[in-house]
Amino acid sequence: MSPTSCDALTIVFAKAPSAGEVKTRLIPLLGAQGAAALHRQLVHRTLATATEADLGPVELHAAPDINDAFLQDCARRFGVALAPQHGYDLGARMSNALEDGLARHSHVIIIGTDCPVLTTQHLRDANTALAEGNDAVLIPAEDGGYALMGLTRCDDTLFENIAWGGDCVLAVTRDRLKALKWDWRELETLWDIDRPDDYRRWSELLIINESKYLA
Repeated sequence: MSPTSCDALTIVFAKAPSAGEVKTRLIPLLGAQGAAALHRQLVHRTLATATEADLGPVELHAAPDINDAFLQDCARRFGVALAPQHGYDLGARMSNALEDGLARHSHVIIIGTDCPVLTTQHLRDANTALAEGNDAVLIPAEDGGYALMGLTRCDDTLFENIAWGGDCVLAVTRDRLKALKWDWRELETLWDIDRPDDYRRWSELLIINESKYLA
């Protein structure tokens, strides 16, 4: 199928919420079960945001596979396609997902589930940046990574040999976009929930402005 110009594909990357394997840096604060429960909440919130943005189809790409009952229920609940992630590391899995998506759509946006302050407007702004002719769009994260990447074309060099989870991911990605001579736009910097301080920050936001941040 040739790419379409009328919509974007939004891909949500999510892990199965296995206690002890997700949100591990929050286990000292929340316990393994509590960290897994938070992860489930973040997956629900992210899928709600992605579908409400109404940019086009949404796909939930699952790890380690599509057999997890929670992720299957999410796909049914939000009316999204469920697909497995493929690749030896996060970069390879992202590259494969984006390349496959771009074979079917003119714009592909990929997000994880760690950034609860990502809104429908952020997704719409990212899509607009791509529609206006940029090759890529990024939403930087305060920890040195990024909360969103959108592409109109794909190149493996954007994802190879990167220390995912480190504080240089965004800087390396910028350097590689420059080397490719691509045009890209960066939107406002956001933050993820990875550590106890992030969780406390999120809890305070919920108290201050519950109607805005509760999905």
